[in-house]
Amino acid sequence: MAGSAPPTPYGAARRLVASIRPVPAGYTRRSGRHVGSGHARERKADLNQKELDTKKPDTKNPDTRTPEAKKSDAKESDTETPEATKPDTQKSDGNTRITILVALAANIVIAVAKAIGGLISGSPALLSEAAHSVADSVNEVFLLTALHRSRRPADRRHPFGYGKERYFWSLLAAVGIFVMGGCFSFYQGYNALVTDDGESPSGYTAGLIVLGVALVAEGSSLLRALHQLRKQKGSAKDPAVRTVVAEDATAVLGVLLAMAGMVLHLVTGEVVWEAGASFGIGLLLVYVAYRLGSEARVQLVGESVDPELRGRIASLLDAQPEIDNVAQLLTMRLGMDSALIAARIDLVPGLDSEEIELICVRIKRSVAGTWPEADHVFLDITEAPPETSRTDGT
Repeated sequence: MAGSAPPTPYGAARRLVASIRPVPAGYTRRSGRHVGSGHARERKADLNQKELDTKKPDTKNPDTRTPEAKKSDAKESDTETPEATKPDTQKSDGNTRITILVALAANIVIAVAKAIGGLISGSPALLSEAAHSVADSVNEVFLLTALHRSRRPADRRHPFGYGKERYFWSLLAAVGIFVMGGCFSFYQGYNALVTDDGESPSGYTAGLIVLGVALVAEGSSLLRALHQLRKQKGSAKDPAVRTVVAEDATAVLGVLLAMAGMVLHLVTGEVVWEAGASFGIGLLLVYVAYRLGSEARVQLVGESVDPELRGRIASLLDAQPEIDNVAQLLTMRLGMDSALIAARIDLVPGLDSEEIELICVRIKRSVAGTWPEADHVFLDITEAPPETSRTDGT
């Protein structure tokens, strides 16, 4: 038009800024459509707006930090867990190590005594128990190795740490119980049936005395392991302690079976009773090895946290005013005191990218504050389908 001034770059910039409008409530930038505006969504939007209003800058003491510095501080605080809420893992490991060392010392002494008594008396049941104690001693060395290696810090190759080392070495301990304990006991029972040479009563008396001492020692170790196991809760129970409990419990039952077989052999003169005791010890060890191996397999494959804890985390996420819907919640235990939490959530509309980032940081801190062992929390911000959003209307 005649007489009009030519357009300038500044005028174009002003028109571009003026064309940008806040996203209306109930509207998503990703799909360009409204997703619903029921009473539940409106209440959440009101709560969200009130919370954002309370975060206005203090005019008396303004925060002069740049937005990048604020985001950096928020991220750093997200990775820090208050020391008061962190589990005392070093103390727990110390107690576990003492429990294993007590069981190891008892098993070494008992294995030597059983072997000497078995060689003197020629009792297959006593020799089976000697092999049982040797297997337990080797397995406790495995457990001490697991205790040391599982505490190594995370690195580039293993970003989630080495917590599952405990389950691997527990699996090896189960294999050791099966091979060195169960198979040798079966062999001793079979050998007693096919070669009955007869044993001297004096040798059996010494063997029964050895078994009596072993019963006291194994029982004391079992009581300590049970005491520590009761202090632990749910699926977070230490596999090393559970293995010691299983070993000591089977050791006590094995000693009782061996004593019964030897006494019945002395009374009746039939070796079949003692051979049966050896077979019973072998079956007991095979069963324990199977149970320990199955538990280790579940943990190595990837087990979720216990349902009660998962429900508490889901309730905490659902109670956040900025979360419209929790589409999916996945958990996996990474070790004794470490777990991965991954949630796919849908936020209420009307939030910009900076607000979303700060909200995610706050939600992660809330989860870690509720359960300090949740040291790997991932939030996937997605748009839930309209039918899954929490609305009272369309």
